[in-house]
Amino acid sequence: MFDFDHSHINDLPDIAKNLKWIQGTSAGIGQFVRSKGYSEKTDWIFTTASGVHVRPLAEFVIMSMLLFVKDFFLVQQQQSARVWNQFTANELSDYTLGIVGLGKIGREIARIAKVFDMRVVGTRRNPAGPLANVDELYPPSELSSVLRQSNFLCLSTPHTDETTNLIGEKEFALLPENAVLINISRGAIVDELALIRALQSGHLRGASLDVYSHEPLPSDSPLWSMPRVIVSPHSASNGVNENRRIVELFCENLKRFVEGRPLLNVLDTKKLY
Repeated sequence: MFDFDHSHINDLPDIAKNLKWIQGTSAGIGQFVRSKGYSEKTDWIFTTASGVHVRPLAEFVIMSMLLFVKDFFLVQQQQSARVWNQFTANELSDYTLGIVGLGKIGREIARIAKVFDMRVVGTRRNPAGPLANVDELYPPSELSSVLRQSNFLCLSTPHTDETTNLIGEKEFALLPENAVLINISRGAIVDELALIRALQSGHLRGASLDVYSHEPLPSDSPLWSMPRVIVSPHSASNGVNENRRIVELFCENLKRFVEGRPLLNVLDTKKLY
């Protein structure tokens, strides 16, 4: 197994002459593989950890929405000031969740959101046919239709050439007033300066972020101190069951590799996922 997020090995093809297959510990290894030129230099097979982090990421999204809907930031403020002012919160069933990228993670988010009776819309590369727990399904070219409806916008799409800076000033303007952005994909999907401006202007109510343009998030970033911004240190996918699931996936793929059968989660080095 290979931890792409923490590897600085540049000469791996030179020192691993007999290497045939690499099992990643993350789903988003496409950009790393391309940046190292591995797909051009070698005939290696790369398999991702797609599916391993579905549950913790989906729960992070649901947690984020509940924090905003139940005015947890107001609760914190009042507790800090020792103020006892009762208030009325909203319910998730009154909101529409837009999901950009209805892969394994996006579909799990949709499933749980439906338990709360939310309306769910989203994009998928292949939008043919109905998708369980999704009320309206659009191709990526019709992203604007999703944006206009989304009180909560969740990004769970892979980082590819097509999705770099996918959400910028124009896209934020299409969101309803007081919408909330939730990003669990990659920081490069969002124009971070445009996000900061949308938050400062009040057009966005807030954001829940697990990924950023630069990681660790620079100490001088305005995101740290914004009152309704959740800053998570790229940890939403971590869970107590993560290592067990990765090992189980690796063992299954190892068995398949030895037996000459197709491996699970083979990376498409052209699509980068």
